[in-house]
Amino acid sequence: MAERRFNTPWDELSAGQTARIERVVRAQDLLVFAHASGNTNPLTLPGAMAPEAGETVAPSLWVGSLVSAVLGTVLPGAGTLYRVQNFRFLGRAHIGDTLSIEIRCTEKLEKPFARFETRVVRQDGVLLLDGEAEVQVPLYKVEVDAAELPTLVIDQHDHFGALIKRCRQLEPMPTVVVCPDDNNALAGALMARDEGLMKPLFVGNAAAIHKAAEALGADIAGIPLFDVPDHVEAAAKSVAMVLAREARAIMKGNIHSDELLAQIVKKDGGLRGSRRLSHVFAMDVPTLDHLLFISDAAINIAPDLACKVDIVQNAIDLALACGISEPKVGVLAAVETVNINMPATLDAAALSKMAERGQIRGGIVDGPLAMDNAIDREAARTKGIKGVVAGQAQVLIVPNLEAGNMLAKELTFAARAEAAGLVVGAKVPIMLTSRADNARARLASTALAMLYDYWRARGGALEDAQAGA
Repeated sequence: MAERRFNTPWDELSAGQTARIERVVRAQDLLVFAHASGNTNPLTLPGAMAPEAGETVAPSLWVGSLVSAVLGTVLPGAGTLYRVQNFRFLGRAHIGDTLSIEIRCTEKLEKPFARFETRVVRQDGVLLLDGEAEVQVPLYKVEVDAAELPTLVIDQHDHFGALIKRCRQLEPMPTVVVCPDDNNALAGALMARDEGLMKPLFVGNAAAIHKAAEALGADIAGIPLFDVPDHVEAAAKSVAMVLAREARAIMKGNIHSDELLAQIVKKDGGLRGSRRLSHVFAMDVPTLDHLLFISDAAINIAPDLACKVDIVQNAIDLALACGISEPKVGVLAAVETVNINMPATLDAAALSKMAERGQIRGGIVDGPLAMDNAIDREAARTKGIKGVVAGQAQVLIVPNLEAGNMLAKELTFAARAEAAGLVVGAKVPIMLTSRADNARARLASTALAMLYDYWRARGGALEDAQAGA
């Protein structure tokens, strides 16, 4: 229930009345202030300056703006309007500081005006700001609910950046890039090369690849290029190069997924492993403090239970490779209860029990779960759903390709998530990027491929350099 507050009208106000609030300086506050004011001074932006430049400084006018919070919500409260405000800034605030914002009515002026002393004091007793305000005081007593402002989403995490940084510990991975003859495909491969993640080998129409490089202004002279104009033949050549151990991964360029996958899944001369191939999206969602894995949204159209077992295991394996020690897997359906008329709920319950019996390993699997109570703890509590997965799933298994595709694209275009992806279950990792994916998505997909390749070879996830030390 919202807090109820009364204001102090002019007739009830008297000299000497005081009010105060406390506020902790957060990085988000400074970012929101930069957006609202347009002040992008790097000294006041978290992470914008080199560490040796010192701590990020809270903008002085942001500190001063906290005075208005006391005047407008506490004393005199609702209905107060500024007339004059002056400040002297005597010290600096930094992220993590606790500030005490204090005001004292010093004089009632001609109705409806009043004068206030204003101060902001840091937790160590240092006076950061003093000044004086003249305000128009409300004339009538009112009771109001404390306003609940809409949620602001601030990008606080860069999960992909962390993965890419971790992969720089490894040698660049030899990767066949199939038909990199458009801007996005070529730029992504070149970015991965420049970041030290990939040693690319190009297979495709040489003239088209050179034309794309010319349009980008890129130098590809040192990259091995195999001139295979036909897409099907280029896909077959790429698979053959992997089987010959000339490369440890495949990245899809400007070629249709079906043309590439047809060569990968061939019984003779293909790259099939012991499990069904499945695609796993890794989503960097601004509102989540962890990567969110979604499967399968690109290969298996309407998977049966046996196929879903492989889909779940593949997704768990990729999450393990990315450093999640025991992935929490939510198997999605439209509802969180088993309904014999809804096959997805039956499959979810079966997968959960199979994980309990060790038929699926490495993660904790629960389902059926609806989307809300899979990733939101409050939704899970409201519906009385208990367990370690409910409300905190790191991996989401969708009922079919259509559901997964819509979920991934909704997160990308409506929630501003970044998406990378990998095909798992083959003999080597396959980056089945969309032709519309930008270079950063392809770079992040390369990082996924490197981490998965390392995990399969070593039996454990690659640690950060500092953690390993």
